[in-house]
Amino acid sequence: MDNRRKIYFYHKRDGDMLLKIAPLKELATRYDFTIVDDYRQANIIASVGDDGTFLQAVRKTGFRDDCLYMGISVLDSLSMYCDFRINDTSKMIEAITSNAQLKVRRYPTIEVTVDGQSTFRCLNELSIRSAIIKTLVIDVFIDQLHLETFRGDGLIVATPTGSTAYNKSVSGSIVDPLLSCMQVSEVASVNTNQYRTLGASFIVGSDRILTLKVISEGNDHPTMGMDNEALSIRHVETVQIKISDKKIKTLKLKDNSFWNKVKRTFL
Repeated sequence: MDNRRKIYFYHKRDGDMLLKIAPLKELATRYDFTIVDDYRQANIIASVGDDGTFLQAVRKTGFRDDCLYMGISVLDSLSMYCDFRINDTSKMIEAITSNAQLKVRRYPTIEVTVDGQSTFRCLNELSIRSAIIKTLVIDVFIDQLHLETFRGDGLIVATPTGSTAYNKSVSGSIVDPLLSCMQVSEVASVNTNQYRTLGASFIVGSDRILTLKVISEGNDHPTMGMDNEALSIRHVETVQIKISDKKIKTLKLKDNSFWNKVKRTFL
């Protein structure tokens, strides 16, 4: 047995999903894959669900950069992270049996350090929002340069793949994942004579370090979101964000590029 053909299925554990997963496991076995119960032993991690499930799969399996992630949609339509439909087994068979059809896509991730202690990784975005009905004030630094003092509902720091999610909903730009960068977008900024911001999203390169310093005005317990999960931290002063040196590798068909997905999803 080829040691590279070990697959782990990540999915909800309810009865309906177990019924949907059964044919996939039978297909994997038929084509000489070994199904493993420990994701650390897998060379392919197959997420079965939707984009939220895929983000969970990456997070729960530790953002592994030594395996391939595969997104399988249980819906009728594909999505930004799901390249395969659960009922379209012909595409999966093509991917399994024909190397010419396979392509590996590498997605940048960001590394987030809170108060110099806890470090987290994100595939989509970090969001920092006011947790009470009051604006949040944040000093924004790029490397050692103080760029602006932000006042508003919050900020989003998105990866290129995350640029199509929360970031897009606040009029941020869509960024090609071939660019290793991160984008900062404002959520309901206040611009007055005292507080001035760019009033537009901006993109910083992979060698930059972004620092967000929360100004204590009785609102220093912001809500922080990492991809589709809330981060429970009682007090936040400084958040440092940079592009990680590790990328997520995803399995895809060569005729389903990022821009194919953008067009299919939004146009």
